[in-house]
Amino acid sequence: VVAEGQNVSVNGAGVLEGRPYLHKGLGVTWPGDWVAVASSLGVRVAWDRHLAVTVTVEPELRGGTGGLCGTYTDDPADDFMRPDGDIAAFAAAFGNAWKVP
Repeated sequence: VVAEGQNVSVNGAGVLEGRPYLHKGLGVTWPGDWVAVASSLGVRVAWDRHLAVTVTVEPELRGGTGGLCGTYTDDPADDFMRPDGDIAAFAAAFGNAWKVP
């Protein structure tokens, strides 16, 4: 799913604004001014089409996540875990560790 400005696409095909999209366990909805993407994996991402992004994960995934959203363990000690398993001392170092080319 790619969202840029007012345009949203799934695998290169445009999704019409305000029209719900559901295909193979992936749904795109338009709650108010937001765009929300939900997957059958139990993850939901919502974007205000400007700066704010929220990520919601189902409780069944507790302890099974990683990356910029953390490990979902409720343990602040592992919140900045880098891809190599080490803990970053600062938020910037944590974010930079997850950059991709």
